[in-house]
Amino acid sequence: MSPHVERVDRETLDWLIASGMLKDAETVERYRQARYGWLSGRTYPYAEHDLLRLVTDWCVWLFAFDDAFCESDRRAAEIARALPQFYAVLEGLDGGYEVDDRFARMLLEIKNRISAHADGDQLDRWCSVTKDYLFAQVWEAANREDEVVPSIEDYLFMRRRTGAMLTVFALIDIAAGHRLTPAEWRHPAVRAITESANDVVVWDNDLISYAKESESGNARNNLVNVLAVHGGVSRQAAMERIGMMRNKAITDMIERRPTLEALGSEAVHAYVRGLEFWISGSVDYSLTSSRYTMAWRQRIAEE
Repeated sequence: MSPHVERVDRETLDWLIASGMLKDAETVERYRQARYGWLSGRTYPYAEHDLLRLVTDWCVWLFAFDDAFCESDRRAAEIARALPQFYAVLEGLDGGYEVDDRFARMLLEIKNRISAHADGDQLDRWCSVTKDYLFAQVWEAANREDEVVPSIEDYLFMRRRTGAMLTVFALIDIAAGHRLTPAEWRHPAVRAITESANDVVVWDNDLISYAKESESGNARNNLVNVLAVHGGVSRQAAMERIGMMRNKAITDMIERRPTLEALGSEAVHAYVRGLEFWISGSVDYSLTSSRYTMAWRQRIAEE
């Protein structure tokens, strides 16, 4: 756990309130109780205060955007029409493009703060995967709108984008202070272990958030339902299959460690440790945060 966690949790909540991204006092209180600073405190425990603030603010931006755009009744076309402002921010606001959306304004602030700590390659990497994340939200919204449970193949492919994990993984080497070179970032073993870590975190999230999402319009965008519908199995069997899938991905990560260690790169070592912190830290956080535990308690009470 980061020694800066309590301070950062308070500062990020103040930043979030000032941003205008939360719609009312009830939502503010819900975010206060969720204590999102404890997520980044567990997943980036090595980061100095300013960098921990940066990654925490970005994680909270993702949660706020998810609540406002991705777990709401917004239609796919409405989300698609909002994309130009976000893309303009990520691509540089050429030609004096004006941004008035409050989420896009805060995205610009975060991008500028990342730029202050990152080189051009690191910033471009984060911008690229963030654009993929934003576009993937249109696909999710279309599934909700048309009441479609995506195929297993489509879901596994798109979940690596809808989960936003590549956007937070792209900040690991910045937060750790050990820059991955472009060649290291593109190395087959680095790409493979990143993909496995991505799968583990999002599949864990599908299991942990199922109680929260199962009664909502976004339930179709959850691997438990995808496997149950298209695999023709029970909900319990689907969960057990996910457990086996994530354990196989963990095994793949372990088996790639010797190849990565042979590179002799301190940056690669720090990046792999950052992926491991994300896997353990996200589970630890989810099992203690009111964002997820309130739904579990409600489900238990109903049953």
